[in-house]
Amino acid sequence: MKNPSILYVTSFPPRECGIATFSLDLTTAMDKEFNPEIKSRIMAINDNGTSYYNYPRKVSFQLYESKMENYINLAHEINRTKEIKLVNIQHEYGLFGGDWGDYILPFLELIKKPVVVTLHTVLEEPDERLKKITQEIANKARGIVVMTKTMANFLEEIYEVKKNKIFIIPHGIQNIAYPSKSKSKKNLGLEGKLVLSSFGMINRDKGYEYAIAALPDVIKKNPNALYLILGATHPNIRKQEGEIYRNKLKKLVEKLGLQEYVKFYDKYMTLQEKIDYLKATDIYISPTLNPLQTSSGTVSDALSCACPVVATPNFYNKDVLDDGRGRFVRFRNSKDITKALIELLSDKKMRKEMQKNAYFYSRHMTWQNVAISYFKVFNQFAKIVPKDQGKLPSISLSHIRTMTDSFGMIQFAQHTRPDIHSGYCLDDNARILLACAMRYKNTRRSDILKMLEKYLNFVTFSQKENGKFWNFVSYKQTFIDDVESEDTFGRTIWVLGYLISQKHIPKHLKIETKKIFTKAKRWITDLNSFRAISFAVIGLALIEKSEPNKQVRNMITILSDKLVAGYRKQQAIEDGNVWRWFEDCLTYSNFKLSEAMFRASEATDNDEYLEIAKESINFLSKVSFENNDFFSPIGQDGWYFRGGKRAYFDQQPEDTSSAVEALTAAYIVTGEERYKKQARNAFLWFLGKNHLGQMVYDEATGGCFDGLGKFSLNFNQGAESTISYLLARLAIEDYF
Repeated sequence: MKNPSILYVTSFPPRECGIATFSLDLTTAMDKEFNPEIKSRIMAINDNGTSYYNYPRKVSFQLYESKMENYINLAHEINRTKEIKLVNIQHEYGLFGGDWGDYILPFLELIKKPVVVTLHTVLEEPDERLKKITQEIANKARGIVVMTKTMANFLEEIYEVKKNKIFIIPHGIQNIAYPSKSKSKKNLGLEGKLVLSSFGMINRDKGYEYAIAALPDVIKKNPNALYLILGATHPNIRKQEGEIYRNKLKKLVEKLGLQEYVKFYDKYMTLQEKIDYLKATDIYISPTLNPLQTSSGTVSDALSCACPVVATPNFYNKDVLDDGRGRFVRFRNSKDITKALIELLSDKKMRKEMQKNAYFYSRHMTWQNVAISYFKVFNQFAKIVPKDQGKLPSISLSHIRTMTDSFGMIQFAQHTRPDIHSGYCLDDNARILLACAMRYKNTRRSDILKMLEKYLNFVTFSQKENGKFWNFVSYKQTFIDDVESEDTFGRTIWVLGYLISQKHIPKHLKIETKKIFTKAKRWITDLNSFRAISFAVIGLALIEKSEPNKQVRNMITILSDKLVAGYRKQQAIEDGNVWRWFEDCLTYSNFKLSEAMFRASEATDNDEYLEIAKESINFLSKVSFENNDFFSPIGQDGWYFRGGKRAYFDQQPEDTSSAVEALTAAYIVTGEERYKKQARNAFLWFLGKNHLGQMVYDEATGGCFDGLGKFSLNFNQGAESTISYLLARLAIEDYF
């Protein structure tokens, strides 16, 4: 039986059209997330019966916009195609044949599959015929997707579409690492320029003449300014009038003597070309003349590349350019554009702040997040849940390398760039040592071995003469803490235990690891913090499993019995059958306590440890999984005290990683498939299966955002978060 598929009715490349580009990006993102279990298929709309395009294989059908019988025949064919589970129509007025595109109506009447329509334009003041057509489309569709709240309000208030039928999903953008404007300019030969740009398929509604007319006074104050007008003339405009508008713009440039300051790139821009120029852009200009425009891929893309935007206040721009992301100018007003450009070009600090505002606002709009949102809508009507929702991203160490210098891994990041003044800590460098050792096991790559050696050297550097460890190291490579952290000690024992247990670790590194461990082991059984105990037990259990040792086994028992005592103490309190935990509060790294009991039970064959491991992880899973599926770690903004209410927000990657690692360990020890399934579901938190529906892992950098708040992500990508994601990803590598 063929895998289920979604059919997208849309224009599609190589046809030159904004909807075509949108649909290519959307289906590419959907396929990346869900193919092969759910495939994307295309019904490509051709502009007339004589247009032929060399379409890719995913185009299964071709619809000629002006042939009514073609709509009817294709509707019947779709109904006969069993693997098509849902139809998504990308709708724009003028894309379909007939009066205001009403040829789509008999098609919708005949289709028996669920239909979701994406409206790219919703007019505030439609004439009666257009309003009626839009209402009929909405009535026949199961769901309507729009890109902004304004569009949703219009549908509800003007077109009388039921609110529960409307879904807001933003226009997608490419997931791009925060750009360096200077490097991007250098790559394009634009060093030293203040780059202004506009892009898109040229037509009179763009209003570029007003931007050009604004430049003379801008150039006087900023002689290094350069305005790039990027993109070919819209093919429909080219058919109707050729290059009249472009030539008019060129004549205006000559008249104003701006030939050195305005450059035209007359071509259909590839995705990479578009990104390259936007990354080099200091200010993006959108002087559109259409106040009714309700979506804009060009403005969305500009935001994604950290471009402040000077724009006219159409509906879409008003939705996305508030809060310091842009400057509004009046329609057809060159003086306003001049004033805005001079203000922004003269204030580098303000421009930098607006760049950040634009970039971080747009993170929820990445195509990965948009694909997840579309899938949720589709799944409401077609029930096409794949077995493994969300593909596992390939393993990347790129952000680890970014955060690492010649000494070690730097603690914090300002967005994606390491903050060297935050210094280093052993907590991070020990855990990245663990991650590199795990990755080296499967790759045997020499570059990863060098990283492993560097982080092991950091551990050696951090060990005190008495065998304990310093945690914090300044950027000057001097120790700055004098308070010993049991958590740091426990985590280090965990990591050392893994290295000692692995046969693939080179001999000279294993000798150094054992030397550190031998020096530290006299302090192990003194641990009292339950998390520190748990970290240490996990490492000791790995040693015992690979090299059985009575002394190590005794240490496991001593430490595990402390956990048992805490667990039994909580059980002795009234309602102990409800609160099956080791303490009276769930805080951070909670799952590690249960993992320690699983590891201890395996190392010592102790049934009591296994019983407590199962009881505690089942209790914690019940608290952390909604409907036994949706993972929501304990929020750090309040935690969860016995008898109180659990906190949901300020969720941390470290807690999700602990859950993935512990549930994977539970599966390894018990062989019970439910733990494997839960580990997978917990990992999907990183990939958008969370209350924001947003990716926490950043595929563009290989880093991980620092947390999940109630309404937004923490957009810094520090060491702990990135390591946490990597450890979770490595934990499930061999089991999924």
